[in-house]
Amino acid sequence: MTWTPDEMSVLCPSGRMPEGTVVDTLWRCFRAGPVSLAQTGTLAALAGPLAEARVNIFAFSTHDSDYVLVPAVRLTEAVTALVDAGHRISEA
Repeated sequence: MTWTPDEMSVLCPSGRMPEGTVVDTLWRCFRAGPVSLAQTGTLAALAGPLAEARVNIFAFSTHDSDYVLVPAVRLTEAVTALVDAGHRISEA
């Protein structure tokens, strides 16, 4: 959950949102982790190839993992870009 004076964003499975909440479910999630806090460049390694493929992202991090959301309609392009960059993709 993040918030500013003007908005609040809650990232969670859509089935867990309270009734009446505006929900955007048209995104798919990639997770990189767990990784050490001393490791650098993890998010950049994901964002770079996606930017080159012109796939927009919404990124966030937790203590030991980085997450990148991509629009569901661009999922195939995102997977291709990440695999071509040397990333291994597995389904959770």
